Amino acid sequence: MNNDRAVKVAEFLLQIKAVKLQPKNPFTWASGWKSPIYCDNRVTLSYPNIRTFIRQSYSDAILEKFGKPDVIAGVATGGIAQGALVAEELGLPFVYVRSSAKEHGMGNQIEGHYEAGQKVVVIEDLISTGGSSLKAVEALREAGMEVRGLVSIFTYGFEVAQNNFDEAKCPFVTLTNYDVLIEKALNDTYITKDDVESLKEWKVNPSAWKQ
Repeated sequence: MNNDRAVKVAEFLLQIKAVKLQPKNPFTWASGWKSPIYCDNRVTLSYPNIRTFIRQSYSDAILEKFGKPDVIAGVATGGIAQGALVAEELGLPFVYVRSSAKEHGMGNQIEGHYEAGQKVVVIEDLISTGGSSLKAVEALREAGMEVRGLVSIFTYGFEVAQNNFDEAKCPFVTLTNYDVLIEKALNDTYITKDDVESLKEWKVNPSAWKQ
């Protein structure tokens, strides 16, 4: 991960409230977990200068880590718009992967034109446990494509996610991450020193974390 780029992306996410940190007033995720952080990277699409920086950062990260693929694939839904922007930046075809195959029409899970044997890089906006991302990777592999890896804007950095990607033999890179974001948030006074310990405890064991 490029550190200067990671800090800048973190700064943007905090600035536009794509990421909100509330250790004293936590959010409740769909899983039931209490969380001091909420992340919605779709907000970046509403800010042209930030959208452009992230598009270029994705593209640079792909070329640095994986080389130029044949196709870019977005993971529905958060990775669709980002993936289309990246494909445009790199002058490549774009497809996207549904969470499951359609129950009507052609029954596609992968939308768009692709061919077996093509090299593909997957675009995601957020990595939590990695489950939905790796379902998309599996669908692309089952279609005969060679998945070079995955790029995401942000990851919480859970150990389970790293383990899941390792098990799937799918390398990944993120533009920024939880640790960089917390450090930037402290430096820019979005949070206090007292908040940092609680935020770090959550990352270690999110299911058992208490405010």
